[in-house]
Amino acid sequence: MSDRKKSSYGPAWLAVCLSLALHVLDEALNGFLSVYNPAANAIRLRIPFLPLPVFTFGTWLRNLIIAIILLLLLTPFTYRKSRWMAIIAYGFAILMTVNGLAHIAGSVYLGRLMPGVYSSPILVASSVFLFIKVRKLGESMANHV
Repeated sequence: MSDRKKSSYGPAWLAVCLSLALHVLDEALNGFLSVYNPAANAIRLRIPFLPLPVFTFGTWLRNLIIAIILLLLLTPFTYRKSRWMAIIAYGFAILMTVNGLAHIAGSVYLGRLMPGVYSSPILVASSVFLFIKVRKLGESMANHV
């Protein structure tokens, strides 16, 4: 296997971006904001200094679509094995793993399926894959220094 293929995290990055798009679709089709907004309001009442936003559907969806497009535009840097993108990829992988696990844990805790839970296993799996690929790239670069 070539060194480029072995250590590139481009396919893993792309998988997380597409998994996130699927996850947003899952949330949108299953009423995520009907769960999130009341929870955000309740938390804000108990912890006033925590700046949790409340969204309208259009604003929420537009912002997530823009974020996904921006993340996809970063994909070429992941195929070039960019070190600065590797740092972003670590953060993205961790954030998306936590996101997916939160939907699953919320479903277990509440005893009902939460909006976004159907796509959460895919989001978690692709995020763990990205984390592993970026870690291997870091090890590969450290061994070649």
